[in-house]
Amino acid sequence: MDTEAQPTERDRSSRSTDSEDTSDPGGPEERSRFALSRVTEWVPGGRITLTLLACLLFLLLLSTFVLRPFQIPSGSMEQGLRIGDRVLVNKLAYRFGAEPQRGDIVVFDGTGYFGHADYIKRVVGVGGDHVVCCDKEGRIQVNGRPVDESGFLYPGDSPSTVPFDVVVPGGTLFLLGDHRGDSSDSRDHLGSPGGGMVPVGEVIGRADWIVWPFGHATRLHRPDAYARVPAAAAGRAGAHG
Repeated sequence: MDTEAQPTERDRSSRSTDSEDTSDPGGPEERSRFALSRVTEWVPGGRITLTLLACLLFLLLLSTFVLRPFQIPSGSMEQGLRIGDRVLVNKLAYRFGAEPQRGDIVVFDGTGYFGHADYIKRVVGVGGDHVVCCDKEGRIQVNGRPVDESGFLYPGDSPSTVPFDVVVPGGTLFLLGDHRGDSSDSRDHLGSPGGGMVPVGEVIGRADWIVWPFGHATRLHRPDAYARVPAAAAGRAGAHG
């Protein structure tokens, strides 16, 4: 007597379906892997080349919209920033409504104001500020408050050998180098178009880190020297000239 189980019609239907499911190339994930495999076969170098291209694209986007490396070209910001130092410039620092603050170190496009190049200086005055050099003790005054710059000025430098008395127009910045004896800055362009002031719109970003050389790497902080400077008088804050 034949005892082997005979497949029913239902069994045959189930097996046929199982067979078809097994041969199915899969869902979206499997199809994506298949497409990626085809691309890696087409691109010379395969996955390594694609990985490098993805990294380059990421770095390009990062440099364009977020962080930009900048090499210090001169001694105008010594001793904090030395010739050849590389800093990271935060390009988002003054977006979304934020404004440069006194004491910030900024990189800006000086074309038409300082020269046809990018520059790095410290913000000493913002729109509406009354900046004077110097008081009886040789200190710069901002809005009537003397500023002790000894924490970042180049050793042996005075705050300025050039006297000035300016009101910073709204939307602009008064900028000085920390090495006042070796810096071409707002003081040197007081008689030029713009009066030595740089529009906020020309600021590329704020220098936040020294990243090279490693032995000199550090975070750049806004000094406390300007913390007690009062706000500009309301009548001057909107001045434009």
